[in-house]
Amino acid sequence: MKIRKLFQKTQFGIFGLFGLIVLSTSALTIYTVQTHLSAEYEGNSRNIAKTIADASVDILLNRNLATLQSLIDQFVEIQGIRYVYITSDNGEFLAHTFVPGIPEVILGSDPSATAPIKRTLPGMGEFVEVGSPILAGFAGTVHVGMDLDVIGLKIQRAIGQQVYLISILLVVGVLGSIWFVNLAARPLGDLLAFAVKLAKEESPDSPHDERILARDDEAGELARLLLHMAQRKAATEEPPPPAAEGAS
Repeated sequence: MKIRKLFQKTQFGIFGLFGLIVLSTSALTIYTVQTHLSAEYEGNSRNIAKTIADASVDILLNRNLATLQSLIDQFVEIQGIRYVYITSDNGEFLAHTFVPGIPEVILGSDPSATAPIKRTLPGMGEFVEVGSPILAGFAGTVHVGMDLDVIGLKIQRAIGQQVYLISILLVVGVLGSIWFVNLAARPLGDLLAFAVKLAKEESPDSPHDERILARDDEAGELARLLLHMAQRKAATEEPPPPAAEGAS
């Protein structure tokens, strides 16, 4: 589609406006989806940690560590949960899902901490760990690690769907703006052709000329004004009538 020079700046301005809308909408969508999904996963992990903490009270009182290990092994099958470990009130590791052993990063951490913390475990990846106390911490603490790669994949899928929709709207909007700008520029092209015909002193009697003269907008008013000026010019340039014979 060819864009007339008069409307090129307007068209580029529309492109810039659409681009700004797309970028701002995409940034807001990415931030919103990432925040909500991360909060949702963190909340689910907290609930899982609390569930394990509530279910392990009787098990810890009976010192049945095999049952405790079996309990936490079931939760690592949940998508996004990568590891679970339980520590006693004095920092002893009672049960865990690490294979073959507990990473040094975990061994050197505070066993009673419950606040969310990001961890990078060599050979395993990046995680967000949350904790839940057992009997207000007097019986120990449950720690649950969420795999950030899984969360990131979920976020990418959710954001990807939004970006596809926004991209489609961008393409449709740009093509639509080009069509509307060309539609608005078409009368100017007709007016230019009409003015060229008047400049060549050709008679504006074609259906195309009648259409531009019949318009009730600014293009039609300019066409009628040009025609009026051309007719006045032609009238002033007509030669005077010849003098009557026998006149003295």
